[in-house]
Amino acid sequence: MDVGGTSLRAGVVDEQGSLLDTTRVATPAGEAALEDAIASAVKELQNRHRIGAVGLAVAGFVTTDRRSVAFSPHLAWRGADVADRVAGSLGLPVTLEHDANAAVVGEHRFGAATGAAVACLVALGTGIGAGLLLDGRLYRGAYGVAPELGHLCVVPGGRPCPCGKRGCWERYCSGTALATTAVELLSSDSSASTVLARETTGDPGSVTGRRVARAAREGDPVAERAVAELAKWLGEGLALVADVFDPEVVVVGGGVSESAPLFLDEAREHYAGAITGSSYRTLARIRTAQLGDEAAIIGVAALAREKVLT
Repeated sequence: MDVGGTSLRAGVVDEQGSLLDTTRVATPAGEAALEDAIASAVKELQNRHRIGAVGLAVAGFVTTDRRSVAFSPHLAWRGADVADRVAGSLGLPVTLEHDANAAVVGEHRFGAATGAAVACLVALGTGIGAGLLLDGRLYRGAYGVAPELGHLCVVPGGRPCPCGKRGCWERYCSGTALATTAVELLSSDSSASTVLARETTGDPGSVTGRRVARAAREGDPVAERAVAELAKWLGEGLALVADVFDPEVVVVGGGVSESAPLFLDEAREHYAGAITGSSYRTLARIRTAQLGDEAAIIGVAALAREKVLT
């Protein structure tokens, strides 16, 4: 199950990573209601399939023993023994994992990072989520919160971030960043008569990353400039990541990756130009996610199965 702030998406996954059946419910407020909704979704799928274990992919800080959620910005859990409580409700073993970690496992086992010893997943959505495999094993850091790549500072004193810092990578390279850049470009050129300008006159809040990407595909020059800025910052950020971890493959996922044909080639060029010693080293392959928004479900199911079998 992918436990998100808006919806809970559950899927039955077989040993080959195939998604056999799915269900989705709105994410309720409150810990008890949230856990009841998770149990209900699993029981619905149990009516149609034999289920041996449950994996929960969560956007938040998961403790090192992967039994509790220490903090999640969009969910009710705070220091909550989620795995044990859900397991007690369902009578099934439960595995808990950060959603980006689960996604990189899914892409490594069944998708774009198959066979790579060192792989990084960068999920571009409202912000940036990230997962990292070193020698084929998940790297979670000493306290279970690594790697928070979206909060690397790329512009000292730059755009404010909800995390409390300024200039974080995700403020320049995400769906939110794409909209912010477009609004800035429109406000700096009040004479702009582009489609995007006409559609959003007087209502900057109506500018979304998805809307900017659509306008860019239609040739809107302001939207194209905003996408070019995203491409630049994606390349710059990936160069920082590669200088530290030297990955074999970087998988770009998340909702923004659906528009990858608009920016990924340019991002690769920026990456190659920004990385240290680019002429004297092998550069990481930068690929789009193959499993799409199912990667976390497929990955956490594999982890849950693995735990039961070991």
